Amino acid sequence: MENQSHHNQVLQTHQSFWKKNTRAVPGRPSPKQDVRHDKIGTTTITSGSLTGTVSVGSGGSTGGGGGSSTSFQDFQESVDDAWDSGDDEFCTVSDVKISKRVSHSAALSVINSHRSGAASKELQTNPKSVQRPQEIIPEEKKAEALQRLAVQPLHLRNANLSVYPQINNSQHSTDNVDSKCSQNTSPQHRPTQFPGRPLPLRQPNASTKFFIPSKEQDGESKIDKFQSLLDASVLNLEELRQLSWSGVPAKLRSVTWRLLSEYLPANIERRQHVLERKRLDYWNLVKQYYDVERDEGFQDTYRQIHIDIPRMSPLISLFQQTTVQLIFERILYIWAIRHPASGYVQGMNDLVTPFFLVFLQEAIPVSAWQDIENYDVASLKKEQRDIIEADSFWCLSKFLDGIQDNYIFAQLGIQHKVNQLKELIQRIDAPLHQHLHQHGIDYLQFSFRWMNNLLTREIPLHCTIRLWDTYLAESDRFASFQLYVCAAFLLRWRRHLLLQPDFQGLMLMLQNLPTQNWTDSEIGDLFSTYLVNIVTIVAKTTGISPYCQFILPFHNYVRAKVSPL
Repeated sequence: MENQSHHNQVLQTHQSFWKKNTRAVPGRPSPKQDVRHDKIGTTTITSGSLTGTVSVGSGGSTGGGGGSSTSFQDFQESVDDAWDSGDDEFCTVSDVKISKRVSHSAALSVINSHRSGAASKELQTNPKSVQRPQEIIPEEKKAEALQRLAVQPLHLRNANLSVYPQINNSQHSTDNVDSKCSQNTSPQHRPTQFPGRPLPLRQPNASTKFFIPSKEQDGESKIDKFQSLLDASVLNLEELRQLSWSGVPAKLRSVTWRLLSEYLPANIERRQHVLERKRLDYWNLVKQYYDVERDEGFQDTYRQIHIDIPRMSPLISLFQQTTVQLIFERILYIWAIRHPASGYVQGMNDLVTPFFLVFLQEAIPVSAWQDIENYDVASLKKEQRDIIEADSFWCLSKFLDGIQDNYIFAQLGIQHKVNQLKELIQRIDAPLHQHLHQHGIDYLQFSFRWMNNLLTREIPLHCTIRLWDTYLAESDRFASFQLYVCAAFLLRWRRHLLLQPDFQGLMLMLQNLPTQNWTDSEIGDLFSTYLVNIVTIVAKTTGISPYCQFILPFHNYVRAKVSPL
């Protein structure tokens, strides 16, 4: 009787589900779920046209609590815009079409990974319990799904990979450098990572590094050296590059970046005149191309930019402001119109960010630097906003001129650099290369985003600014220099990677490296330790290495310039 009663109850529930159901509907947020977030975690996985929700209760059961009544038509209207059918960039990567079947397989792998993490915790508390075996994903599906993952935006990537910290916390704690970042946070008190929620870019207790108010923090002698160079009637640009390589003082960064980008002339008397002319030129371009009815041939470019901008840095309120998004939209659209060989490529919006932040710092009070990520840009005068936008455009243009091969059709420049990175790691660290190769890791799967976005998505925002001090100091050498920075960044995680026993663990780590608590000192260490070691090893292979023409002068160049602020 009891079983029959239960069966009738289930049948009745299924028949009336889409009428007026008080249960929570998958895909729709429920007010009561937010109140009970400590009891119920919701996993949302979006892959192509697949959207699924898995609710895990405290007792391990699935289902939804009570909620507002709804109907199928209401549900359909609420989720029909969850994925734009025109967003083809997420469905096609390097001419590889991602089918619904492949997307479903990738989604299942994340769910199974989450289950295995929960099972391992249960095994620790109850050694007699048996861990559930993981589902094995076919090899042909791995490459397709992970190549797609390589170009996902940060918030979508973290949504699929946020389970990673739970799996690998114990292994990461073995590294001495990383232990500094977590010594004040015990495993029991670390913030819970819910699958489907983006990973925070910065911990709440981590102080913002944009604000450097005193000479003592930047180094009084270094600021004086910068000031004397900048005040010279004719700037010695090569000396400024050498001094900037190890970091630029915050208060002098805006004018230094304009000079390093060769946006400003070396002659101090001509600078103001050139600035006024170039800013006027930019706004003439806006009137000519942006403020008019757009040509039909550029509609796709505008639409792609318009889609990408709101997705940029979703956890930073500064970039969600309408004023800021319009600034980025105009900059990228005008650049794409002026560079038809490449046009706009996804990821370029990340390259505007460093210039925008540095010139924004110049326009706002020093007291606001500490909380610049929340600054209301609309509160600035229009003249100030126009200066920030025009200077960001011209500096971005000068910078991209040296790496435009990265963004032409098929992005051949990046593909070439990925192959060079593979050869370089094979030469300088054969055990690491062999470990990646044995587990089926293709360098394209993780280093494509490193090359395309210049590591801006891999490190915190304030570290990006410090990294770009060195990028801009390299000038014409940057295209070659970037390869060695990516190699140094990979070797920085060597010990962690060698501890990963399988393909899934390696990819989860490479796609979501734990850099949330990085500071400028980690960027300095990346250059002074890992980069110098790479250069030293390659320099010893002169006559064998295809990079010896670049490496020999660079070997001395690095050793002469790597010094703390």
